[in-house]
Amino acid sequence: MPEGGGGVAIIVQKYGGSSVADVERIGTVADRVAATKAAGRDVVVVVSAMGDTTDELLALARRISPNPSRRELDMLLSAGERISMALLSMALNERGVPAVSFTGSQSGIMTSDAHTNARIVEVRPFRVQDELRNGRVVIVAGYQGVSYKREVTTLGRGGSDTTAVALAAALDAEACEIYSDVAGVFTADPRVVPEARRLAEISYEEMQELAEAGARVLNAQAVEFAKDRGIAIYARATTGGDGETVVRRHPPRAPGRVVGVASETGLVLLRLPRGELGELVAALERLDSRAAGGKQLRFDGPLGASLVLSLENLHGYPALRHDLDVHLPGVSVVEGVGAVSAIGAGINASFHNVREAARLVGESGADVLGLATSSFRISLLLEEARVPDAVRALHRGLVGEL
Repeated sequence: MPEGGGGVAIIVQKYGGSSVADVERIGTVADRVAATKAAGRDVVVVVSAMGDTTDELLALARRISPNPSRRELDMLLSAGERISMALLSMALNERGVPAVSFTGSQSGIMTSDAHTNARIVEVRPFRVQDELRNGRVVIVAGYQGVSYKREVTTLGRGGSDTTAVALAAALDAEACEIYSDVAGVFTADPRVVPEARRLAEISYEEMQELAEAGARVLNAQAVEFAKDRGIAIYARATTGGDGETVVRRHPPRAPGRVVGVASETGLVLLRLPRGELGELVAALERLDSRAAGGKQLRFDGPLGASLVLSLENLHGYPALRHDLDVHLPGVSVVEGVGAVSAIGAGINASFHNVREAARLVGESGADVLGLATSSFRISLLLEEARVPDAVRALHRGLVGEL
């Protein structure tokens, strides 16, 4: 059995921004953590920034500069999680539960040097282990680490999930529990599709595709990390209640079965004349957008190519747009783009699901601007305003009984 201080099993819990959005909610989290500790477990807690703190800090930075230094962004954005970790530690100590808070670097989270979108390369949790042996609950700031150059780095949107899974692996934890404002993983966003159903369990591959397609419950890199190390993830609601989703290895569903529908907005479609793909990549490299979250979807054709970028973590978009206007005037830029995706193992075993997806999206009133497929996903580009209706149409027409 995984062991912490004195042979006690370790539980890693992660709480998202909505779970620690204010003092009252931090108190609720402290009560849950205290109960886990009282049940005889050693507890490591990973926290996100309070509520919309990260967005507020980003907005503050953009009031100073439209293209802020990514190093300085990391210094700024990493402050949000430090506030949460310190307040939760205070709340636990106030309840008589010894606790100590650590930043990502103090916890031994070692990353690459890609500012604003680093990847965890190693975890050295020596201080965490020492404090567990001393009987303390350890609170860790999620979303951040330190590079081999000893620079503060952040892991991109949802990076606190990755912090939690990486720590669970390094500590050989009994479980990794991810708490948010929804009770697990659903077949679609329940706020968009009220009839969406919670999945009792889902494979790593399906969950990673859902996350990459825009589902917000879990971070795609965290799921990849869990898959590589065989860690089961339990997705639950902070407020308690019935139900959870377990993400782990299990036999794939019947080929062609659609497990869920995800979507994202805030995309930009770049259409290139033939022969200018290399020039566009060079423009992206000048901006260093590989470290800023450039979207991986790409639609190629004999007359040219198209590339989709997500603005969510692309902090230097104004500079990129100016660069394109000056150096690549032939590139067409389409803003206000969204994407809807149907996910399932073997989803493209035949053309049926592609044909149905295109028909359903078209009947919802959207024009399809692009299409990409893989063995697990069908993604369609469309106008951002049409995304909710398209999600509902795909869910109604493709998601079967699971």
